Amino acid sequence: MREKILSAKKKFVALHGAKPPRKGRDRLPPGQTLSAGFPVLDLGIHPAFDPRTWSFSVEGEVANPRTWTWPEFSRLPQIEQVSDFHCVTTWSKFDVSWGGVQFKTLADIVLPGERARFVVCHCSDDYTTNIPIDDALAPDVILACKLDGAPLPVEHGGPARLVVPKLYAWKSAKFIRKISFVEKDDPGFWESRGYHSHGDPWKEERFSQTIVFSTPN
Repeated sequence: MREKILSAKKKFVALHGAKPPRKGRDRLPPGQTLSAGFPVLDLGIHPAFDPRTWSFSVEGEVANPRTWTWPEFSRLPQIEQVSDFHCVTTWSKFDVSWGGVQFKTLADIVLPGERARFVVCHCSDDYTTNIPIDDALAPDVILACKLDGAPLPVEHGGPARLVVPKLYAWKSAKFIRKISFVEKDDPGFWESRGYHSHGDPWKEERFSQTIVFSTPN
């Protein structure tokens, strides 16, 4: 699995490392509008957080399935990263500052097997979403527990959410409690309702099929 992680790192550098960072409007994917604020969109459920009972698990096609309590999760190596955030509803926010645990840190611990090709995120509000493993292993993907240096507020998915900067924000699952490594793609909440299985904002991968909105006569 370490070879797979190294391969994913090399692929990420090959695709992105040699390119200068996008500036200004060049950072805005097609169809997006820059937002000064940070809108809140979710299923309308904000689960209560109790650090005494909270837990986070990684399971599935892994050698070492693990479950962490909140104190244990908080002691994992932490990083800070600044990235742009693109919502499928056509707004984007530049330079969002996150802090948390790199996804690849978790992968190094649980050691996904050769059959693991996707990850599925499970959340406290019963939300799910699916992500290809190569995207999940990108260096900027983290389990965020801080926003702008402060504990992640519940409206933005606290105490912990996934952040996948290169994909539309519905892939950055809020209130995350479990990640499963799986062999076959397993469409999540929005994917099973017509959203694209991948969700690349630069390719405008919003929907997997044509959706027609009709109005009453």
